[in-house]
Amino acid sequence: MLRYLAGVVSALLLVGAGVFLFRSSASTEAPPLPEPRPLAATASGQQDAEEDVPLPEASRQTREQRRFNRYDKDRDATITREEYLASRRKAYAKLDTNGDGRLSFDEWAVKATTKFATADRDRSGTLNAPEFAATAVKRSPARRRCPPQQPANEAAETE
Repeated sequence: MLRYLAGVVSALLLVGAGVFLFRSSASTEAPPLPEPRPLAATASGQQDAEEDVPLPEASRQTREQRRFNRYDKDRDATITREEYLASRRKAYAKLDTNGDGRLSFDEWAVKATTKFATADRDRSGTLNAPEFAATAVKRSPARRRCPPQQPANEAAETE
């Protein structure tokens, strides 16, 4: 019983500390924004040539409007069932290699079937360990750039 009581008290202390830390970090103020720079004027009192260049305007269409327009092929502001299913029909037609209007399992799993066939080098219908290793997904190298590590003796000298 004493263990349960100690657990409850420690949990309440942790929650209290979390609330205290959260409130103290939330009350910090954001740094002030920099002052806008004044317009540079030439000797004749006009603005620099950079300021006269018109800025490009962003597209006024939202992402959802562009998506709607991709489906609305006849531009009548409505999407019919045929327009909505057109992209699905194209994808289905690519998978239906024999053109019979039905997808067999092999047609549906064409990517996996092709991957198996290319990995099976000896055409035995089975994959041994090296052939199976060839089916692993090729990962791209990490995009993080870490600074070069200092050797241990140099790190000790700087401290």
